[in-house]
Amino acid sequence: MMPPAFEYYAPTGVDEVIDLLEKYGDDAKILAGGQSLIPLLKSRITAIPYLISLSGIKDLSYITESSNATRIGAMTVDSDLEYSDTIRKRYPILMDALSKLADPLVRNMGTVGGNISHGDPSNDLPAVMLALKATFVARGRGGNRNIKARDFFIDTFTTALEHDEVLTEISIPVWKEHSGGSYVKFEKGTWNFSVAGSAVQLRLENGAVVEAGIAITSMGPKAMYIPEAEDYLLGKKFHKSVISEAADIVVEKSQPSPDTYGSVEYKKNILKRITMEALENAFRRSGGM
Repeated sequence: MMPPAFEYYAPTGVDEVIDLLEKYGDDAKILAGGQSLIPLLKSRITAIPYLISLSGIKDLSYITESSNATRIGAMTVDSDLEYSDTIRKRYPILMDALSKLADPLVRNMGTVGGNISHGDPSNDLPAVMLALKATFVARGRGGNRNIKARDFFIDTFTTALEHDEVLTEISIPVWKEHSGGSYVKFEKGTWNFSVAGSAVQLRLENGAVVEAGIAITSMGPKAMYIPEAEDYLLGKKFHKSVISEAADIVVEKSQPSPDTYGSVEYKKNILKRITMEALENAFRRSGGM
């Protein structure tokens, strides 16, 4: 099936993008890697009169590291992260997610910013960014605006980005020594569609949790941040009962819906299992077991 007719723009700067967004209003949509949007257009689930591609803006693709953060340009393709020594060294949890993200063809085309700003609750990177406590940089007519990940995801396909703003950068803090994370995903089908995903990032001191980040995929209308489970873990050392109780809190806060992939009860059982696995992996990678 072919998509409805649309006008295509390929600006070379972010200011041009903002101009076009202001000119065409709600009839315009930004196109990043296109791995989520193009299938929606081709299946005619949506129609967009004006598509504004970011592919010509070369300065939005980069990975830079400093002592306290890693900065990722929004147009950086997923495979660049997957093969980055910086990401591999600093963020094992992100490597977990990237290895499970669709297939190599999609990872060679899809962008980090596109995956995040699409607002799809089944996308893998939003939960990981929530667990890592990332900050997103949006640029609009008034300049840059920093948005914490936990404030970014509003609802299904809805984020905190204003219509005339462009996501330009993802900033991930460097977690201190004795930290580690894990992303575990349960999937069905050849497209690696997520039935449930659990992202856990921990930092330990003397074997006890002093900082935690926990979020889940495909278990509600958006990627869900679970601060209650984080609070429970603070001050605790690895123990099977601790792992089980933290996972129970995550399941309690989840909001799955029944569909062709399973019932609510089935999905919650899956979530409990994969969250326990993610917690155990994070403890191990932090040196706590």
